[in-house]
Amino acid sequence: MANNLTIVMYHYVRPLKGSRYPELKALELDKFRGQLDFIQHHYTAVTMEDVIAASRDEARLPEQAILLTFDDGYRDHYEHVLPLLLERGMQGSFFPPACAVREGRVLDVNKIHFTLASGTNPQRLIDEIFAEMDAHRKQYGLLSNAEYFATFSRESRYDSAKVTFIKRILQKGLPAAMRGPLIDRLFRQFVTQDERDFAAELYMTDTELRDLLDAGMYIGSHGDQHLWLNTLSGEEQLREVETSLAFMADLGVSQQDWVMCYPYGGYNDALLSLLRKKGCALGLTVDVGVADLAITDPLCLPRLDTNDLPSSLDVYSVDSEPASDGHQLEA
Repeated sequence: MANNLTIVMYHYVRPLKGSRYPELKALELDKFRGQLDFIQHHYTAVTMEDVIAASRDEARLPEQAILLTFDDGYRDHYEHVLPLLLERGMQGSFFPPACAVREGRVLDVNKIHFTLASGTNPQRLIDEIFAEMDAHRKQYGLLSNAEYFATFSRESRYDSAKVTFIKRILQKGLPAAMRGPLIDRLFRQFVTQDERDFAAELYMTDTELRDLLDAGMYIGSHGDQHLWLNTLSGEEQLREVETSLAFMADLGVSQQDWVMCYPYGGYNDALLSLLRKKGCALGLTVDVGVADLAITDPLCLPRLDTNDLPSSLDVYSVDSEPASDGHQLEA
C-alpha cells in the first residue's frame, strides 16, 4: 500500500524587489507566503521524525503529506522562513554546510550564484572563463573552449545554455586546482572583495541554528564543503560526512537517525554504503518526484523544487501544471 510523501526543496527565500541582487534565482518572500497558504489548503505538513518512522513502516503518513526542506544554511531561513513556519505551526528541515557556518567563507556554489546575479552579461563571464582556460590550457591539458562549451552548455530545467555552461564549468568541468582560484577572482571582480563580511550576511550562525532546534525545527547534514559527493574518493566522502556529523553534534543535533541532504543531489553507491554504516536514516536527492515510502530507497528520496508548486492559493490545484517562477535548483 502506497505511503506517499511530497518533499519540497527551498534555497534562497527573501524580499527580492529593491534588494542588492534582484536577479538572484530566489523565491520572493511574498510568494513563499502564498505557497504556504497553498500547502496548508491542499496538504498536511509532517515532521522529519514522522518521515523517519514511516520509512521504517512504524507509522503511516496522512494523505497528501508534505515535508519542507531548506538547503545551504542561509540567514534567509532564520530571518524570513522561521517566523512564518512558527506562525503556522509547521516544521522545516534545514541543511547547512558545516564550513559555511564555521569558517566565514562563501561557498563556491554561492560565489557562482551571486556572480551571475551581479548583472554582468553572461557572455562577458564566458569570455573571462575562456581567457583563463587559454592561459592554462597547456598546464592542465585542457580541451578546446568549443569542446567544453558543447559539453556543458545544454539548457537545464530553468537556465539558458550560457548560464548552464558557466555553472557547470565552474562547478566541476575544470580541474579543481583551476576552478577555485577562477571562482574567487570572478567573485572579487563582480561581487565583493570582502568575502568574510559577505558570508556573515549570507549564512546563519551557530547560535541561530541552535535557535532553530529550540523552536522545534530539524537540522540535518549537507556535508562540510558542499561538494559533489559522487565525485570524491571513499576517503574524501568519509571526511565530508564525519566533519558534518561533528558540526551537527556541536549544535546539539542527535547522532541517531540523522538525515543527509546531498549537495547538488550528487551521490553514488559508495556513498550510500558509507551512510548506512554511519546510521543515516534518510537521504534527500534533487531527483524530481513524489516519494512512496513503501518502495523508495530511504536514502534516495526525490524532491520537488519550490517552482513545482503554485505560489498562490487561488490559481492552481494540486494536479495543475507547475508554476513558472520561484526557481530554486542549486545546480
